[in-house]
Amino acid sequence: MRQTEKIWMNGELVDWNDARIHVGAHGLHYGSGVFEGIRAYETPKGTAVFRLTDHLKRLDNSARLLYMELGYTVADLREACHGLIAANGLPECYLRPIAFFGYGELGVSAVGNPVDVVIMSWPWGAYLGEDGLKNGIRAKISSWQRVGPNVIPHASKATGVYVNSMLAVTEANRAGYDEAILLTADGFIADGSGENVFVVKDGEIFTPDLSASILPGITRDTVIQIAQDLGYTVHEKQLIRSDLMLADEAFMTGTAAEVTPLRAVDDVEIGVGPITLEVQEAYLDTARGRSERWAQWLEYATAAPAEA
Repeated sequence: MRQTEKIWMNGELVDWNDARIHVGAHGLHYGSGVFEGIRAYETPKGTAVFRLTDHLKRLDNSARLLYMELGYTVADLREACHGLIAANGLPECYLRPIAFFGYGELGVSAVGNPVDVVIMSWPWGAYLGEDGLKNGIRAKISSWQRVGPNVIPHASKATGVYVNSMLAVTEANRAGYDEAILLTADGFIADGSGENVFVVKDGEIFTPDLSASILPGITRDTVIQIAQDLGYTVHEKQLIRSDLMLADEAFMTGTAAEVTPLRAVDDVEIGVGPITLEVQEAYLDTARGRSERWAQWLEYATAAPAEA
């Protein structure tokens, strides 16, 4: 992580090294927090944050599912994101809003604890590597199952949920793979450690539905709409691991991962196919302002400098 100048913390811009919390913070001990990952891209018209309002609405919904009052509206947080981008002077960056129960009582119940709200920004390249974006990654089916919908609210992007993801991807990395794919307790495909999964078969696109305990990904939703706009039929349904093994193509999506081809699963070679690359190109063209088709998804934080 590259240090930048400022971090927005509880309504104020503070120096990077001064953005601190107490070791007794509830969120540190119990994972009682929610967060988002958002990308701002350099476009011909200036810096644009991709689907910023949608991300912040999901943050608000995540907080509500954890009985957490943020104390800021979506509009407040949107303004804070734009202010932070301007303060750090980054034409392209990753934004990390996070809210967590802070320092107060250390019982398991968070009732009465304050809520800290923070936004960080820093430059972050391809999450799974530039080579992964181009040539695809190798994934391993994890021995860790995705947590069930009645274990924890999977529609909330909660910090504590990501212990599940951390265990899965660490296991995969230690075995020499780039990423993990988790299954549900019933053996259906759920998602990656931080990405949604798509399969291409016979010219149609398939992705697990929300019953698989997946996070309702904003990039997932974006890709579904883009793929349909390109003329592809997209099915949201239960998938089994055999669907991955027999896929013509497969890819993973996420704000950090963008659209990353999945070239092999458990050493079964899938390769990188034309539909995946077409969807990837359309997604990046949209996020980088090179296409007007989905221009409403771009929220401009800075204007492009005028030509001399």
